[in-house]
Amino acid sequence: MTYKIPISVLVVIYTPALDVLLLERADSPGFWQSVTGSRDAPDEPLQETARREVREETGLDSAAYRLTDWQQVNEFEIYERWRFRYAPGTTRNQEHVFGLEVPEQAPVKLSPREHRGHLWLPWQEAAEKCFSWSNRQAILSLPDRAA
Repeated sequence: MTYKIPISVLVVIYTPALDVLLLERADSPGFWQSVTGSRDAPDEPLQETARREVREETGLDSAAYRLTDWQQVNEFEIYERWRFRYAPGTTRNQEHVFGLEVPEQAPVKLSPREHRGHLWLPWQEAAEKCFSWSNRQAILSLPDRAA
């Protein structure tokens, strides 16, 4: 088994009007989040991890838009239900936050294995809908970051 690397990205995809794209997890109905994912290799640059995850989870080519490293790192305990994906004894993850501004609510192509639905919501509503505190916090910072 190949274990996940406990270094991940969170990519908040948003429009100039501050509408935010949320994805509903396939393995946890009702759990809404931005694009997330772990490095594929220890030396994979975080920006490449962000670009790859956006492509895999939404079908969007982030190279066509403005991807910004928000220089924010969150560390959190990995949910017990998902620890089997990591090497034994791994309990914490380091998450690096990025923003991706798209000109309008772009159509997305979900990976059914990962997500079962998507929504574009105003940033305040999107923040309220997220199950993850770090995702909520990132979205709440959006007005200051996008200015």
